[in-house]
Amino acid sequence: MVENKHEWSDNMRNAKWKIIGSGAVLGILAALLVKFGNPVNMGICVACFYRDIAGALGLHRAAVVQYIRPEIIGFILGAFIFAKAKGEFKARGGSSPIIRFVLGFFMMIGALVFLGCPLRMILRLANGDLNALLGLAGYIVGILIGIQFLKKGFTLGRSTKQPEASGYIMPAIAVVLLILLVVAPAFIFFSTEGPGSKTAPILLSLAAGLIVGLMLQRTRLCTAGGFRDAFLIKDFHFLWGIIGVFVFALIGNLVFNPAAFKIGFADQPIAHADHLWNFLGMVLVGITAVLLGGCPLRQTILAGEGDTDAAVTILGLIVGAAFAHNFGLASSPAGVTPNGKIAVIIGIVAIIAIAASVVATANKNKKNFVQKEGGQVNG
Repeated sequence: MVENKHEWSDNMRNAKWKIIGSGAVLGILAALLVKFGNPVNMGICVACFYRDIAGALGLHRAAVVQYIRPEIIGFILGAFIFAKAKGEFKARGGSSPIIRFVLGFFMMIGALVFLGCPLRMILRLANGDLNALLGLAGYIVGILIGIQFLKKGFTLGRSTKQPEASGYIMPAIAVVLLILLVVAPAFIFFSTEGPGSKTAPILLSLAAGLIVGLMLQRTRLCTAGGFRDAFLIKDFHFLWGIIGVFVFALIGNLVFNPAAFKIGFADQPIAHADHLWNFLGMVLVGITAVLLGGCPLRQTILAGEGDTDAAVTILGLIVGAAFAHNFGLASSPAGVTPNGKIAVIIGIVAIIAIAASVVATANKNKKNFVQKEGGQVNG
């Protein structure tokens, strides 16, 4: 009994250091990518990178944010390679795809009003950007709202086994994007100024993405999962990984990019100081992340493992990015647009309405099942 207790304790300690280690590598890589050319105060931003890819494919024409980001390609292929090697690649899906698409769409709207995904929120904090504190507060509030729906029975249903070919679609798209990036045909758009023009070398960005994809396929690190599990079941495993990202990104920025490190609210790169909308934008991201079962980074890793539900979410993110820039919803360093404010409010209301409807339907079905079973027993 004592031996088993010690073994359990050692396993828990090893798991803790593994998740911290994966966060540490992610934080250091983000700082290195900034040093070698990626946008300052960013390094890695999953939402922004999907937005850049949407622009490169001509889905929007915001000239300053168009580039096929190799990091996204690496995330998908890294997760795919490791999942195949470990026998964990499984084509599955079919769990409320339309709802997942809508949730992904509004997740991107919230992220582009804040100007960053949850990962970039942490990386912004690690570079001294205090505006991200409002985003963090909003993200936590959104997660707490999402948890209430989980407690009431919210579920998007079970994924089922899908044809093997469906699981290969996202990795195949990643390969096609890599080819387009290298060949750079005339019909692909590349920014010549602005954030989209600030890029680390392709091989370095791809290698960083592959490393992150490999690690996160094993550790399952997720920003939403970290806070959700801490509040819901008092499990701090993933939260240690988030702390690892912050601490080592902070160290990396101080070592590699000291001139770019600045503590404060004003004049932060690719950010705005509209506190209310930094907060509300990330409330929307937090709710959708909990309902979807993962933040944008986690969805990307899942898609690489063959999860077609996550792939549908990514399609929602990309369409949301295109919609945001085509209709003036995305923020800029100048602030939040009127359309962006309206979209966030609509998004919060719409997502809560969808979640409430799903809960009501689930509870009704449960009640009908209990009554039916009870009737059979009594008969």
